[in-house]
Amino acid sequence: MDTAPEYVIEMLHITKEFPGIKANDDITLQLKKGEIHALLGENGAGKSTLMSVLFGLYQPEEGIIKKDGKEVKINDPNDATALHIGMVHQHFKLIDVFTVLDNIILGAEDTKFGFLEKKTARKKVQELSDRYGLKVDLDAKIEDITVGMQQRVEILKMLYRDNEILIFDEPTAVLTPQEIEELMQIMRGLTKEGKSILFISHKLNEIMEVSDRVTVLRKGKYIGTVNTADTTKEELSRMMVGRPVQLVVDKTPAKPGEPVLEIEDLSVPSQLHKNDAVRHVSLTARRGEIVCIAGIDGNGQSEFVHALTGLEKASGGRITLCGKDITHASIRRRSLAGMSHIPEDRHKHGLVLDYTLEQNLVLQRYYEPQFQHNGFIRFDEVRKYAEKLIDEYDIRSGQGPVTIARSMSGGNQQKAIVAREIDRELPLIVAVQPTRGLDVGAIEFIHGQLVHERDEGKAVLLVSLELDEVMNLSDRILVMYEGEIVGEFDPKKVSVEELGLYMAGAKRQNTEAEK
Repeated sequence: MDTAPEYVIEMLHITKEFPGIKANDDITLQLKKGEIHALLGENGAGKSTLMSVLFGLYQPEEGIIKKDGKEVKINDPNDATALHIGMVHQHFKLIDVFTVLDNIILGAEDTKFGFLEKKTARKKVQELSDRYGLKVDLDAKIEDITVGMQQRVEILKMLYRDNEILIFDEPTAVLTPQEIEELMQIMRGLTKEGKSILFISHKLNEIMEVSDRVTVLRKGKYIGTVNTADTTKEELSRMMVGRPVQLVVDKTPAKPGEPVLEIEDLSVPSQLHKNDAVRHVSLTARRGEIVCIAGIDGNGQSEFVHALTGLEKASGGRITLCGKDITHASIRRRSLAGMSHIPEDRHKHGLVLDYTLEQNLVLQRYYEPQFQHNGFIRFDEVRKYAEKLIDEYDIRSGQGPVTIARSMSGGNQQKAIVAREIDRELPLIVAVQPTRGLDVGAIEFIHGQLVHERDEGKAVLLVSLELDEVMNLSDRILVMYEGEIVGEFDPKKVSVEELGLYMAGAKRQNTEAEK
């Protein structure tokens, strides 16, 4: 009697090497039909590499892959698609100027006599969208829809290709709490229909909530597989980091001093429509406190930060830093006046990806006497400085200071930026999503660093979409909705639910009356 094999996918003893690093060292992963299987590990533990091997982007040096019990060769993503394996990447692979529908059928077009059968395709996509509750506007352009919607487009791309095994690489890194909840429901719906999901994440809450089993990797090695129902967040974080991790920030009450940053009546134009993206925002950040701007993505936080840091021009209002008016100052002048900036988009504004790690670490300081003499860079000093930061911040990379930034894992790119900005010892740190895409060990470390800077008398302006982070780290919370500050809260006295209502625009404080 022929019984169906227990596993739809088996990756057995996979080893994958890159220059200077064994990204996957003898890893075995088995996926059951209809389960959500989480792959957990720190940044650079080898999770994305392992999934890229399954999707045919990399060839392993050792090991085999089986599908439904039979050994298969996956030489490229086309082979993976033929085996009904699909993948949603951490940085989406969509074409901004195409519509949703065109992105979904791209590369898998139905043709008749050489003509595109768009009607048939539209019908199929619409049916899939309805069946899985994805609610996507097929005629919208990618550049005009939210990140959460873009992710649904990626999911539809997989479903349109009849994929049975769905790989999600860090799917919630860019979503709001509400979108994350919806994604979880979509994932459960997919497995009910018999799909099997591999889900890369390092967010323990999500893994506990949605997965059936968890496989943990650490520094490229397989640590173990456990049933989610039989484990705890503490146990998983210990497996992942190799030591107990503090899941709550340890900090004393703030002792705010004199103001460092004063913003009065700031407005910033929108790139997308004729209304202002930021409307009449006023706030103060003082020495020795962490002030957090919370809100759902797309409510003007990015434009606010761009105007504050000099990436965009404000249309009105005034910004004062350490007593100097910097409203119209250049980016370098702001930097010299005392502002360091951990940007939201690490690829666009944080790093020069084709420079080495050491070059990126002195981007804002190469002209200081320590690093140059008569206009010539002192390379030995740059190397020494880079090695100090790599050591202090545990930045992991294949070739140390000379690693090209592009080749590093996202979390280690983030650590490099945080190291560079905090080490400049400036009175104001603007930290935008500082732990986006980081694992518990790295989050614990960066939160610790920001609290340490606060205690040294710096002002920290934190902009975050992660409610855990907002509640855990801030001394004061300002909620931004549609470009305005709609409430100010003490994290010790407000609940997550209450904040959520302000973030969604369901409530607002009458700030004038309170003043």
